[in-house]
Amino acid sequence: MEYNIDYLRLLKEQYPTIQSACAEIIALESQQKLPKLTEHFMSDIHGEYESFLHILSNASGVIKDKIDMIFAKTLSERERDTLSTLIYYPKQKLDIIKAKTENIDDWYKITLYRLIEVCRATASKYTRKHISTMLPKTFGGIIDELLYADTSFGADKEGYHSQSIRSIVELGQSDAFIVEIAHLIQNLAIGKLHIIGDIFDRGPRADIILDRLTNYHAVDIQWGNHDVEWMGAAAGSLACIANVIAISTKYCNFDCIEDGYGINLRPLTVFALETYTDDPCTCFIPKNPNAVNISQHDKSFWAKLHKAISIIRFKLEGQIILKHPEFHMENHLMLDKIDYEKGTITIEGKTYKLLDTNFPTIDPNDPYALTEAEAELMESLCSSFKHSEKLQKHIRFIYSKGSMYLVINNNLLYHGCIPMTPDGEFAEYEIDGEKVKGKKLLDRAEQVARVGYFGTEGQSEKIYGEDFLWYLWCGIGSPVYGKNKMTSFERYFIAEEETWEEIKDPYYHHVEKVSVCCKILREFGISPDSFSHIINGHVPVKIKKGESPIKAGGKLLVIDGGLSKAYQSQTGIAGYTLLFNSHGLLLSPHDSFESVKNAITKDEDIYSSLDMIEMAPTRLLVEDTDTGKRQQLKINALRALVEAFRKGIVK
Repeated sequence: MEYNIDYLRLLKEQYPTIQSACAEIIALESQQKLPKLTEHFMSDIHGEYESFLHILSNASGVIKDKIDMIFAKTLSERERDTLSTLIYYPKQKLDIIKAKTENIDDWYKITLYRLIEVCRATASKYTRKHISTMLPKTFGGIIDELLYADTSFGADKEGYHSQSIRSIVELGQSDAFIVEIAHLIQNLAIGKLHIIGDIFDRGPRADIILDRLTNYHAVDIQWGNHDVEWMGAAAGSLACIANVIAISTKYCNFDCIEDGYGINLRPLTVFALETYTDDPCTCFIPKNPNAVNISQHDKSFWAKLHKAISIIRFKLEGQIILKHPEFHMENHLMLDKIDYEKGTITIEGKTYKLLDTNFPTIDPNDPYALTEAEAELMESLCSSFKHSEKLQKHIRFIYSKGSMYLVINNNLLYHGCIPMTPDGEFAEYEIDGEKVKGKKLLDRAEQVARVGYFGTEGQSEKIYGEDFLWYLWCGIGSPVYGKNKMTSFERYFIAEEETWEEIKDPYYHHVEKVSVCCKILREFGISPDSFSHIINGHVPVKIKKGESPIKAGGKLLVIDGGLSKAYQSQTGIAGYTLLFNSHGLLLSPHDSFESVKNAITKDEDIYSSLDMIEMAPTRLLVEDTDTGKRQQLKINALRALVEAFRKGIVK
């Protein structure tokens, strides 16, 4: 046997004896035989923080399923619903229960035992060592004792465990204990959380979602086009900043921009009110899918801001397109196609009447140039974005936990598409002078996107990276966008809907075929003959129109079902989530979430059916996962170390 002696000597620093190395081998080989942990997939959250936090708390119905399994014969449905709500919202639910329960001490004792049973069932796939790292600081030791209580060999410890419960209640620590064990159950129910893009935009508070994710125990993120738009804004891309504000004003997301991230919109307010004083800006009246309480006067006010930043957006986008002909985005250029005297625009040889002809800041001879006031405004907004401590923290988190795609446990995760040609081949595009396609396209795109944020200010690589982040947001060939253009201008200014069409990449047609999905899996190093899948977000599945989230006989799963309220009228449901446990893949469609108040006071849950869509050939164990494969490498190295010890090669 050939040994890497230097490596084994380094390994010896951690395992200095045969016994210590063997103890670790025993622990790892035992862990290999545990069932794989549950992976939870969510996509296209779009700022819907209440729905997101509720689905995260109930683990897409997994916790309710555990409660039903344990207590189906001993508790009524109403009692099981109340126990579920207590786990999802322990602090708020406790206040309601205490107000209407006469003998609260008895309720505490019974409930503590029930919560321990739920926690024990949820913890069954974990090693005790792993659970110890997740235990809360205050009551972690007590929870550990109660979880592993075993009275099957007599009553030696029965009094010990019973007294623990009595003492918790008598000392007034029941509430704190319940909160801690409820949060532990929530964390144990999900072994790994995968967010497949689009945390931002449309919904009210993406910042609240990211506050939760930054403290989550195990999460990764595959970037969506709305994410890279915010990543570009945080990097200082003026075009991305204008897009972020335009979308925020369009959907009444003022709280996220101002309260969440402390972005100062006063310079925009002053500019908009001065520039569009008598303009009703009727084409820019904001949408309000989240029923934000704003008056008619406020709508008019925000419409002015919306128009002001949108015109700036179209100018800045035009500047990038003209600077980068390799982006092939000439079909986005609109301001130079307007006849400002007639109030018309000519697109592909056809002339249309504009719905709004008031353009006080546009010079027809140089339509993409910012005015002095617009340039000053954007400089101020850029400073506000770059100096928002919370925004920068969240974007750094998205970079550290995120990527363009992820290969994990024989599944390929990405948000948009793998750009393809009409005949089903991988489409080639130029990125920073290099022509790439397939996996290389996504790898190169990620490299440039990272330089766009982390590069040195003023250097050409950093400047190109910022422009590229905007391109990823809406460009033809962008794998996270996947359409031929973004028709924002046309939707604002042209009544004829024929101009609004956004043609999807040929990918979306081809992936209905098993052969194409297998080709994509092989491109990313995954055997299509294994229990492998593509898990995809980005394009909402319109159940109302008969669409299915299951493509190519189950090889590809689309899990964007419309969590955002802005999409639910089109999709007919309120989103999909996907679970991958030791038995296989379960798809969970969700009904709309009414409110946290109803969930707490009426025990209303998001109805989430767990539909098995594909069973694994055999029950999947840790040894079948990527974690298991890494552990096996360590086991092999430790066995080599033990043999080297025994032969005296390493002392």
